[in-house]
Amino acid sequence: MDKRNRQITRTSVLGIVANILLAGFKAVVGLLSHSIAITLDAVNNFSDMLSSIVTIVGLKFANRAPDKNHPMGHGRFEYLAASIIAIIISYIGFTALIESIQKIIHPTEPDYSIATVIVVMAAILVKILLGLYVEKVGERTKSDMLKNSGRDALMDSMISTGTLIAIIIFYTLHISIEPYVATLISLFIIYSGIKMIADAFSVILGERTDSKTSRAIKRTVASIDGVMGAYDLIVHDYGHQRAFASVNIEVDNSLSASDIDDLSRHIRKKVYTMHHVLITSVGIYSINKDDPETNRVYDQVKEIVMQFKHVKSIHGFNIDKKDKEISFDVVVDFGNTSGYHKTIIQTLKEYYPDYRFNISIDVDFSD
Repeated sequence: MDKRNRQITRTSVLGIVANILLAGFKAVVGLLSHSIAITLDAVNNFSDMLSSIVTIVGLKFANRAPDKNHPMGHGRFEYLAASIIAIIISYIGFTALIESIQKIIHPTEPDYSIATVIVVMAAILVKILLGLYVEKVGERTKSDMLKNSGRDALMDSMISTGTLIAIIIFYTLHISIEPYVATLISLFIIYSGIKMIADAFSVILGERTDSKTSRAIKRTVASIDGVMGAYDLIVHDYGHQRAFASVNIEVDNSLSASDIDDLSRHIRKKVYTMHHVLITSVGIYSINKDDPETNRVYDQVKEIVMQFKHVKSIHGFNIDKKDKEISFDVVVDFGNTSGYHKTIIQTLKEYYPDYRFNISIDVDFSD
């Protein structure tokens, strides 16, 4: 088991122990004081214990070795486990909401004691410390499961804080607002749980690579001797440090097949070392930068094409003077590719009537 797995497992076990103790104390105090908020808080702590168990089980499945049916590994199981935790949170929220509404309709007067106050205050402190720690470990290990568990623990501290406020108001004003506090907290839990589910499913469906990562990878590729530009980066996320990518590069047209092979191997090694992303495919654009005529036409074509709305850049520029063909790719803002191919060709034909144009419209899959 590597360092990351040990950290996640150790943190999850800590969460299990803490939630078992909190659930036990709160259940006893809630039943003795006839407090719906404290009793629901105990049930919520029990669900947190289940979440920690799901985290450990999810980690075990996520780290299974690749097999024939899952050649990219099982890393995405972490995201599935994170969504299961979020569903548990949402379920607790809905259950708490129903119970709270029933208490509003059929109120009962709670019987708080000093022990009740002490248990609730201790629960707030424990949950804040536990939530901050678990979320911090989740950020450090890049574990969505732990981050969700940490946020859940912080939400639990808010539940207990709401209960404590209700107790204080009952003692000072002799008014029981506990069911109303529980209702508001339940709605917040439901909202947070649904948001966590949406976030987890978004990753499973496949999200756009964040700008910082994609630009860093392109800079790494472009920094290698012989690479004149890096484009069309597409990254596929299969879990923690299980990212696969493809990229196209511009190289001088004088390079041999052997030179390009060496360059591709260097790119794969450097990108994996620096970013833990495995480049599975390197596409090649052959560029003739030493030809003044090619450079002149490129500059003019770029100036014309960049005037079109939503066009971000062009690359892979090549002129075949013998067959009278100009080829290049145009990168357009995502969702705005319609109609560009024909319009751009018609415009360029006015300047270069003797040439055919082979233009590919690229979507900006990454920044």
